Amino acid sequence: MSTFRLDKYEVTVGRFRQFANAVLPPDGGAGWLPAAGTGKHTHLNGGQGLVDVGAPPDAGTVYETGWDATDNSDIAPTNENLASCVPYYGTWTTTAQSNENLPINCVTWYEAYAFCIWDGGFLPSDDEWEYAAAGGAAQLEYPWGMMAPGTANQYAIYDCYYPSGTTNCVGVSNIAPVGTATLGAGLWGQLDMDGDVDEWNLDWYEPYVDPCVDCAFLTPVISEDRVMRGGDFSQYTYTAANTPPPFPPSPLLPPDRSNASPSVRNGYIGFRCARTP
Repeated sequence: MSTFRLDKYEVTVGRFRQFANAVLPPDGGAGWLPAAGTGKHTHLNGGQGLVDVGAPPDAGTVYETGWDATDNSDIAPTNENLASCVPYYGTWTTTAQSNENLPINCVTWYEAYAFCIWDGGFLPSDDEWEYAAAGGAAQLEYPWGMMAPGTANQYAIYDCYYPSGTTNCVGVSNIAPVGTATLGAGLWGQLDMDGDVDEWNLDWYEPYVDPCVDCAFLTPVISEDRVMRGGDFSQYTYTAANTPPPFPPSPLLPPDRSNASPSVRNGYIGFRCARTP
């Protein structure tokens, strides 16, 4: 895997509000849309980006195409859409209030991808996200090391322990401002790689390809879902005490993957961006 940068924080409500205003200007003027072909890993393969391992075998080497302009209609960060998750832990408010430092959720994969392009970056691939969470060759059990996350919200926001330390999910108050779990920083400083909200990745949800160099599943083969990583504020760790063997992977462990339709809006899903080195 080649060098890349990954944002320290998940995208907040406040940051996303600036994007929403650019796409849907309050004055009703022409809004911003990503240019076709943008959002690629332009530092790879002479600007061609990641290798698409989902392409048909007889197609030769196929590279990342970037933003598809036919998806423009899927960018709709309206108050109505972003507030549709409010009864289910949605963090959006129609005007700037006390949620501005919470992670944005209830955004589609398309909106996450478009935001990262607008912000000068791209969505991390499935492999890139896991590489950062596991500390690369260090292969850490958790992004911060080997210590279990505990219940004091120091390492990860999960299992509804935030803010009181008791397992009792009641609403958006169980979602912490980004960076709250300060001891949970990964090897390169990223926070909330575990917990708070799940994070959209670039890939379609397909089996791993090994070996694979600077690649991603950019063409769906079996799945119609996109990859999510990192677990969320309501998920819990699996242990021998609460799960019969064989134990499934914990949602807080770097190798764990989940999936959702790219058009879904969900109070558990947010994202962060990656950038050229």
